[in-house]
Amino acid sequence: MTDPEVAHPRAIHSIDHFALNVPSVAAAEYFFRAFGLDVSTAGDHAQVLDVRAADGHRWARVLPSTSKSLAYLSLNCFEEDFDAIRNQVQAAGAQIVDGDHTPERIGFWFHDPDGNLLQVQVGEKTSPHEKTSSVVTGSAADERGARTRSVQKTVHPRRLSHVLLFTPDVLGAVDFYNKALGLRLSDKSLDIIAFTHAPHGSDHHLIAFAKSTARGWHHAAWDVDNVNEVGQGASQMAAAGFDKGWGTGRHVLGSNYFHYVQDPWGSFCEYSADIDFVSAGREWPAGDYAPEDSLYLWGPAVPRNFIHNTEAPADLAGVVPEG
Repeated sequence: MTDPEVAHPRAIHSIDHFALNVPSVAAAEYFFRAFGLDVSTAGDHAQVLDVRAADGHRWARVLPSTSKSLAYLSLNCFEEDFDAIRNQVQAAGAQIVDGDHTPERIGFWFHDPDGNLLQVQVGEKTSPHEKTSSVVTGSAADERGARTRSVQKTVHPRRLSHVLLFTPDVLGAVDFYNKALGLRLSDKSLDIIAFTHAPHGSDHHLIAFAKSTARGWHHAAWDVDNVNEVGQGASQMAAAGFDKGWGTGRHVLGSNYFHYVQDPWGSFCEYSADIDFVSAGREWPAGDYAPEDSLYLWGPAVPRNFIHNTEAPADLAGVVPEG
């Protein structure tokens, strides 16, 4: 008989926040504000920014640096799982490290096989307990179906949905994050891209991985109510001067409507709506999809800037499936 602790490791339940190194804090503030997020200085640290969504949670921290990179990723777990997860992380080959050089010193810290700094702490479940997207219905006869642009309100994402990291070893990353943190494979395409979810109730992907020649930060996805807000967000960012990216379209793996906006450093923020949801305790039928049939159902062709890892050597680009 299979031991459930072996078959399914203890798992984190949410992303608490990510911290991003950037070469210009002022540019980051302008970008995130235009995206519809709340931006404020982090206490007495004038050059450190906190980024919040409409739910009020601090989802991101922006730190000054010479170049763009992920500073760290903070993850939350239930108190009863904390010690087991710490043991799993060490059993998976990671060493616990001192987190005193970061603004957040609670929980425990370690590096994944690519060198990304991660934190696990006991914290609130910030991921949803159930699917929360609304269904867009057509207007009734004799009613106007759209409002004028002059009265259109600013799109304010309500929460972070997921993050995607570049890695030289997609399948190795999936294996480590499963053994160490209990994240489960949702779907993948060969060894090119993979999506993982938490088993306590989670969007189709909480942390995803795309193949590159080096580690790197690809995007953060922000949940909005429906596909109309995805499109409105794209127009909102174009008006602010950010018209490069990819979308609007609909993904295959995850099923969400999307529009990616390129940030000032070559990575992206995504407006995302109606992503698939895996309920707590349910098994998701993970599939392995052909590259040409895995990325998007409809939308514009993938632009070259979307698959470039700006943190890799200049002559080497990232790889994601086309089609």
